[in-house]
Amino acid sequence: MAEKVAPSVDNRLPSYLLKLLKPNYMKLLYHHVISNALYLCLGPLLVLLFPRLSTLTLADLRELPNQPWVNLSAVVITSTLLMAVATLYAMSRPRPVYLVDFSCYKPTQAHMATRGEIMKQFKKAGTFTDETVAFQHKMLERCGIGDSSYFPRSLLCNPINMSHRTASEEAETVMFGATDELFQKTGVAAADISILVVNCSLYNPTPSYTSMIVNRYKLRKDVMSYNLGGMGCSAGLISIDLVKNLLQVHPNSYAMVVSTENMTLNAYLGNNRSMLVSNSLFRLGGAAVLLSNRRSDRRRSKYQLVHTMRTHRGAEDCSHSCVMQEEDAEGKVGVALSKELMVVAGNALKANISTLGPLVLPMSEQLLFLAAMLLRKVLKLKIRSYIPDFKLAFEHFCIHAGGRAVLDELEKHLELTPWHMEPSRMTLHRFGNTSSSSLWYELSYIEAKGRIRRGDRVWQIAFGSGFKCNSAVWRALNTVLAVHKNPWTDEIHKFPVHVPKVTPILS
Repeated sequence: MAEKVAPSVDNRLPSYLLKLLKPNYMKLLYHHVISNALYLCLGPLLVLLFPRLSTLTLADLRELPNQPWVNLSAVVITSTLLMAVATLYAMSRPRPVYLVDFSCYKPTQAHMATRGEIMKQFKKAGTFTDETVAFQHKMLERCGIGDSSYFPRSLLCNPINMSHRTASEEAETVMFGATDELFQKTGVAAADISILVVNCSLYNPTPSYTSMIVNRYKLRKDVMSYNLGGMGCSAGLISIDLVKNLLQVHPNSYAMVVSTENMTLNAYLGNNRSMLVSNSLFRLGGAAVLLSNRRSDRRRSKYQLVHTMRTHRGAEDCSHSCVMQEEDAEGKVGVALSKELMVVAGNALKANISTLGPLVLPMSEQLLFLAAMLLRKVLKLKIRSYIPDFKLAFEHFCIHAGGRAVLDELEKHLELTPWHMEPSRMTLHRFGNTSSSSLWYELSYIEAKGRIRRGDRVWQIAFGSGFKCNSAVWRALNTVLAVHKNPWTDEIHKFPVHVPKVTPILS
């Protein structure tokens, strides 16, 4: 006779309990318990005190000063000290920094180029070997960029016109296009701008970018202008951090940040493979951002800056040299990327989030991280490092669209979902790598999708030569309506799209 098998615990439990016992749900329950521990403790305490408090009358309260254990002098002194401390704290708090609005430049159809057209330009240049052309063809098929990104006219004409004049024309077209739209959207007069910061890595003319803007818009004579060069794709967040510090000492001020890159003089026409990647990835683009520390601007501003975090690994030789502008064997200038780039970027990311984590992660994640570290360092247990769940700290992620490989690594390392990566991947597909301005195209995508709600937290993270990893954390002050004009507005209904690992180039 067959022996009866006792039903397993799983079979005896209701389905909804089985669902709750899954690791993901248990972790979520743990997070809510730790996050609300104060309220969970106060509840029983109030229940215990309620019978005593419910018996108090007005006469009892009037008699309180006459009780022998009440010292009125001590109460007055303590109250005065508390008020003084509160006043000092309020006066020493940093000034709030508001992001009033921002704009991203969307080039005209005349700048649009398919990957097939880009390949034709490479071949017409007449400087590439057949092997180099084949390598760039392979890169364009795998880079994650579609057939509707933008190139400067100087690189699309025949022959290619890489001159100072065309580079200056590209700079003015992008900068002025983004800035014109920003002034139009915010209604702020150019004369009200007190601080101006422009960043562009590879093209630094004389007069500078800031001077070009001051001259164009007739900014005030005492405007504080800063021109940042050579700082890579993370320079946009360096500009934000610089403005944050300047706004702490200049009250009631408007600051404008303009982030761009110039392609005209930086296309590489040689045959060194380590320098060819930039030809496939970089595209035309730029952004302008208006910031303010005026409390009257809080109501109309989109975001408030919560944190900036800068990490610089330049003291290490491998980090310093992993992205380097130099000449090849034939004397042609390009930006060389080393094979150690992804390792260097990973180390910079770990350093950045190790400092940022305690400022943004909920206590539940910090306790788990601390426990894992103690088990590894103190008890010498062979367990893997605990990766905090940053999805509990942020609703939205804007990760610099540096390339498919960069996005794949960060998605894996931070354990993000395709939904969280969507803004970065779609920005790479539609606009390519626009360097430091790509973060703002990504935030524009999130806004165009109508996903920003009041109180949402946004994490912008970017990498740059040197080697640097920089972060900025924003909190939405208002729900951003999808009707706001931005570069995605007219076509957001087409996204997201599936981007295959390999997309053949059509002739």
